[in-house]
Amino acid sequence: MQLQLARSQTAGLRAQAARRPAAVRAPARAAKVGRRSVVVRAEAEPQVDVDKLVKDLSEKWDKVENKTGVVLYGAGAVVLLWLSSTIVGAINHVPLIPKVFELVGLGYTAWFVYRYLLFKSNREELVKDVDELKKKITGGEL
Repeated sequence: MQLQLARSQTAGLRAQAARRPAAVRAPARAAKVGRRSVVVRAEAEPQVDVDKLVKDLSEKWDKVENKTGVVLYGAGAVVLLWLSSTIVGAINHVPLIPKVFELVGLGYTAWFVYRYLLFKSNREELVKDVDELKKKITGGEL
């Protein structure tokens, strides 16, 4: 019965693909996972120009006056990230605390949605606040 169901699903997917125009169809191949077949399809990914990215980064690095400070801040950020990951891992092993943190996160998310995302005027206020923060961080107009 399950084999028949898997065959009928596969046949249905093939029929759907055949109805699409040739320009939309992507090559697909079936991979066996347990007793079910899964259709894998490659999608077009945005192209990244690595040379341009490296050139932009090197230009920005050349404009930095205090390279030692930037390196120290970066290293400090990596150390803080490692330290916070270690602390969170240790707290996660205490039985009740992870569930409390999940409740706090859920409550904060609900408050944030109510406060900033639910109404249009509040969304506009959020966008304005984010733009102001960007200006403070970058030190000028964007």
